[in-house]
Amino acid sequence: MSPLSRRALAEFVGTALLLAAVVGSGIAAERLSPHDVGLQLLENAAATAAALVAIILAVGPVSGAHLNPAVTLADWHLGGISRRDALIYGLSQIVGGLVGAMLANVMFSLPVVEISTKGRWGTGLWVGEIVATFGLLLVIFGGVRSGRSAAVPFGVGAYIGGAYWFTSSSSFANPAVTIARTLSNTFAGIAPTSAGPFIVAQLVATFLAVAAVRLLYPAIPEVAADVVVPHPAQVTARAVKEDSSTGVGSR
Repeated sequence: MSPLSRRALAEFVGTALLLAAVVGSGIAAERLSPHDVGLQLLENAAATAAALVAIILAVGPVSGAHLNPAVTLADWHLGGISRRDALIYGLSQIVGGLVGAMLANVMFSLPVVEISTKGRWGTGLWVGEIVATFGLLLVIFGGVRSGRSAAVPFGVGAYIGGAYWFTSSSSFANPAVTIARTLSNTFAGIAPTSAGPFIVAQLVATFLAVAAVRLLYPAIPEVAADVVVPHPAQVTARAVKEDSSTGVGSR
């Protein structure tokens, strides 16, 4: 298997597990606490945040554990990943997310595909998605730029766990997650008609975050290959680039 294939597989598996955690914990929370929405959100947020840290640690050494097209898009803009690789990452993440949501449905004896009817619509929710996605990208790229890559998985988990509560949208912050959650007609679901504006808000936030990162961390392209965590394929590519700039490896 080629290095890119392994990285794509890692993104597929990681995103599938992430959606299994998001949707599965949402279903479990709905069943365990049927009359307490606040407790459902707490259970969903805690399970998602913990699982996200574990998944990043597991697949990060292979692909960087983007698990999110917004992260991949930002990394491409900042020079950490090629356009071809970014497209493959994005496709792997979306397909993985769909598979993960369907697995969660199967685990809880629901139809494999159950289109959500849960509407999530309104300016406040869209602003919430902008805040959630912007903050997530700032946590990732700020952590990497400051040389604290080892802490980024925990920062990401903490931020997402918190953003479930402090954003009006409950922090989807991920186009692949948004698409996949349309397949779950449960607490964690989102109606397809509501998904489009959420994704637009996430993309707007991505470009705002890229601009902010460039201003706050002018040298970010030098470490963009470490997103979300360092991984051999990208580190090697960066090393070759650095060697070439000094005349080593340019022959």
